[in-house]
Amino acid sequence: MAEAASGAQGQPPGFATVIPQPLAQAPERGSFVLQPSARIVVHSTAAEASRVAQLLAQSLRPATGYRLPVASMRGAAPEGSISLSLTPSDRALGDEGYRLVVAPKGVTLTAARPAGLFYGGQTLRQLLPAAIEADVEQPGPWRVALGTIHDRPRFAWRGMMLDVARHFQSVDEVERLVDLMALYKLNRLHLHLSDDQGWRISIRSWPRLTTVGGRTAVGGGKGGYFTQRDYSRIVAYARARFVDVVPEIDMPGHMNAALSAYAKLNCNGVAPAPRTDMEVGYSSLCIDKELTYKFVDDVVREIAALTPGPYFHVGGDEAHSTPPGDYLAFMERVETIVRSHGKRMIGWEEVARTKLRRTSVAQHWHDPALARRAVEQGARVLMSPAPKVYLDMKYTPASPIGLTWAGMTSVRDAYAWDPATQAPGVRERDILGVEAPLWTETVDSRADLDYLVFPRLIGQAEIAWSPAAGRTWQRYRWRLANHGPRLRALGVAFHESPEVPWR
Repeated sequence: MAEAASGAQGQPPGFATVIPQPLAQAPERGSFVLQPSARIVVHSTAAEASRVAQLLAQSLRPATGYRLPVASMRGAAPEGSISLSLTPSDRALGDEGYRLVVAPKGVTLTAARPAGLFYGGQTLRQLLPAAIEADVEQPGPWRVALGTIHDRPRFAWRGMMLDVARHFQSVDEVERLVDLMALYKLNRLHLHLSDDQGWRISIRSWPRLTTVGGRTAVGGGKGGYFTQRDYSRIVAYARARFVDVVPEIDMPGHMNAALSAYAKLNCNGVAPAPRTDMEVGYSSLCIDKELTYKFVDDVVREIAALTPGPYFHVGGDEAHSTPPGDYLAFMERVETIVRSHGKRMIGWEEVARTKLRRTSVAQHWHDPALARRAVEQGARVLMSPAPKVYLDMKYTPASPIGLTWAGMTSVRDAYAWDPATQAPGVRERDILGVEAPLWTETVDSRADLDYLVFPRLIGQAEIAWSPAAGRTWQRYRWRLANHGPRLRALGVAFHESPEVPWR
């Protein structure tokens, strides 16, 4: 608890503890002290800039107890202020970069786009003592180390996948996860909305998908599903924090929940029994039925209309019960359906066996040859190598939950890899980004989710944001140790790995 204690004594945590590691930083001696009279000043008429300022104020008010009013103005900000400015002409910052200057008399945050202002605000949170994350007033003082940070991300896609099909997560739980993702500058939440064990989003043209297919879960749990209003709430909450929701409906396999709800989607017209086990590869849509493509079109159309982001994930993995020729024909039609609703198709790497359009994305998880095959067709690759980034793998044999089919992934293992070296023939320019999936077969509570996700997700965030040069495990483990008090203040029941000298 050293960081929490130092915060109480007024010592700022310093630039060296920021995660993800910034592109460039120049710390100086001394500190800025946030006072009760402080305000957040926006030097922009853009509504989104003001919204970012309001979010920053909301994150700082509970622990400080300060009013922190947000005001737009021209000219110099009052002494002691946090100033936010948009400079659209600053190409060096890109769409998500920022420049943060902490001086004795105030903090200045500059970005070319509102997303950069938001990410700079997350860095400012990390520069404050860990107690800033508390939801009740703390004693302070609230010091920030002096200096300058210039930062922008390595990859455009920095994400996490949450499987709500095996075990359902409520809207509140998903929004909490969005907040934690955003603190570490992750910007994609991939929601795995359907699988053999449960269908988790309402489709109005096929209502039994949720009333029947949504009632089950792995191990016989209670199930659950999002109404379209629930899903829209998640999408809006995430977008306000610059996180795009990417919906996934896994097809043509992983479909038992849908097939049990609608017998007519089966080739034999007989609905299979619901499944609550963890087996995979046994289910398939009926490829020869034209009704199958009406079903796919209806599902994609309804979800796409609720999802402003450009991507729709169609799964495509482990379709062991679909003959290879049928799989190819199905995926080519599905890609056309996705495009007809204004989205770009993403699929697990197996989709690279088909003829991909250049706008599509293959998500690498197992076979580097398929990642290379996608690139050879002009598609981009999303890196999710299972032995490194699958958050459902156990840390060690003694881990109380998790799986081991891809091996065991310690906190160090999850950090000590680079996306550009995972698949021969796949260069950095071919990579859209990095995503860490959490499959939830063994996740039955918030504590379970926290334990498997944190702190490994924080390492994935750094891999996706920070330059490869200069990243070392020894430096990272020290910085991560300083986030122990912060995670505790946020109520995260993280795995306190013995590899890290937690504070």
